[in-house]
Amino acid sequence: MSAVCGDGRVSAMECGDKSSMRCTSGAGEGSLDRLLPSVNTSLSPRKRTTSQCKSEPPLLRTSKRTIYTAGRPPWYNEHGTQSKEAFVIGLCGGSASGKTTVARKIIEALDVPWVVLLSMDSFYKVLTAEQQLLAANNDYNFDHPDAFDFILLVHTLRKLKQGKSVKIPVYDFTTHGRQKEWKTVYGASVIIFEGIMSFADKELLKLLDMKIFVDTDSDIRLVRRLRRDITERGRDIEGVIKQYNKFVKPAFEQYIEPTMRLADIVVPRGGGNMVAIDLIVQHVHSQLEERELSVRAALASAHQAQPLPQTLSVLESTPQVRGMHTIIRNKETSRDEFIFYSKRLMRLLIERALSILPSQVHIVQTPQGEDYEGRTFYGKRITGVSILRAGETMEPALRAVCKDVRIGKILIQTNQDTGEPELHYLRLPKDIGEDHVILMDCTVSTGAAAMMAIRVLLDHDVQEDKILLVSLLMAEMGIHSVAYAFPQVKIITTAVDKKVNDLFHIIPGIGNFGDRYFGTDAPPDCSDDDMDEPSC
Repeated sequence: MSAVCGDGRVSAMECGDKSSMRCTSGAGEGSLDRLLPSVNTSLSPRKRTTSQCKSEPPLLRTSKRTIYTAGRPPWYNEHGTQSKEAFVIGLCGGSASGKTTVARKIIEALDVPWVVLLSMDSFYKVLTAEQQLLAANNDYNFDHPDAFDFILLVHTLRKLKQGKSVKIPVYDFTTHGRQKEWKTVYGASVIIFEGIMSFADKELLKLLDMKIFVDTDSDIRLVRRLRRDITERGRDIEGVIKQYNKFVKPAFEQYIEPTMRLADIVVPRGGGNMVAIDLIVQHVHSQLEERELSVRAALASAHQAQPLPQTLSVLESTPQVRGMHTIIRNKETSRDEFIFYSKRLMRLLIERALSILPSQVHIVQTPQGEDYEGRTFYGKRITGVSILRAGETMEPALRAVCKDVRIGKILIQTNQDTGEPELHYLRLPKDIGEDHVILMDCTVSTGAAAMMAIRVLLDHDVQEDKILLVSLLMAEMGIHSVAYAFPQVKIITTAVDKKVNDLFHIIPGIGNFGDRYFGTDAPPDCSDDDMDEPSC
């Protein structure tokens, strides 16, 4: 593709002044007011039922195949802090221009895990009683920038870009309000944000790493609206054309088309322009490669040979505890005995963790009528979170001593190509941010899986000093990694081994806990970190 300057066009795409593929004479972000100039607010509303938040992992169906969008690599460094932000692509264009088609073709061509497709339709404002009346009479303008909640939108996209979880409103176009239940969406490697007003706010523009305008001929957009409204909404052709000429076309000319000058790339012909999409994908791939990070390798070489942290609590090595370790570490131990003595250690471990939780004085009266000065838990709730699959074996011990405890689950597996941990599944109780959380992982070698799980909890607003990591066996490397990154997390284990070998096995270790417990076989090069199960 040849570079073109000035007002000329190229067949594949047009790029703004932030791209080397094409330069334009359009003004930059500084020339745009926070919102575009206001005009008549008499445009009719769009006829929909609810907004479609196209952002729920783990599946994304495209024209060619279904993409599994789970398997999120680390979004933090060995210090536990954010190392890279998500790459955000903003897609703007007129109604029926093919924005969603372009977005899905980009995702399909990218072929990378963990992508969020976010629709601006989810962020319409909740209407007042007066505005409700206008909407009922088709006199409320849903195509005006003021119709969108840009404050919530910017806040939500900023958190997503930082890798945190967010709640996405579901807008009901029948009641012109938000449904009670919002959708929870987690951050991603790539976020594609599409909407007719995607470029209409300066704070929003700052969050976009690439801005794409889908430029489709107005006749084609009209034909698409005709086909959609007649076949799907039962309207007559005359009414559709009238609405287009009176409302849709003026809105495009006054609000949407002027933002084309802000785009880094303009894609003529929408989803059919595969040359443009291929070039976009190449650029995104290059950006993602620059952000690659090797967390596990960093953990293996960082902050070692230090004294064990004060946040570590190890069960006293009594003859009983050491005897149970002798049994479960013995490679000749039968599966039944391995399970029995592991459960005994788990019970002791959970009891020790509970003793570390904050408590306060609580006076009760005994049956003899005397006061007894006791203790009671000082907090709102206790929640257990297991790192699947082996961490799940600790849940019965927690339930046995904590009545009605809530349980969450996190699945973290190792990518066999990169050796990095990946987040594949997440189910956490509602309002977990208010709880003390007992995070359960049977063995910890490098600490990579535990660190990812803690990062997930922090991203869901759990306070660091309210997290207790419990594990039957930990390597010193893993303890240092977790304690260095998250110094307020309390670490509780039954034993600490000093070494981790080149395959990240704990030495002398216990073997692959999950395989011994569940009776499954693992390849010899599988590490002791439970994040490797069952993918090893």
